[in-house]
Amino acid sequence: MILTKDTGLPEHYSNSNVYMIITKGTMTISLNDGIPKEYGGGNILNIPFNTKMNVKNLHDEILEFFVVKAPNPKDMVKDRDEIQTNNR
Repeated sequence: MILTKDTGLPEHYSNSNVYMIITKGTMTISLNDGIPKEYGGGNILNIPFNTKMNVKNLHDEILEFFVVKAPNPKDMVKDRDEIQTNNR
């Protein structure tokens, strides 16, 4: 993925176990409404399933990163439904 300054991903919940591999720039990310943290090139973030995330590029340099999801998100749907049912 490539994000220019002052752009980001829509706030969302991870639909699998997510790994973000930052190759260039600085990522600002907030997990579960926590304090935003910054990570630069060379960092690998591990974000667990069903974690609320807000990803942005607040810097002049282009942010480039890879997203790897394991297992396949379609295999996680049943688990997410069970979590939401148990949280009611």
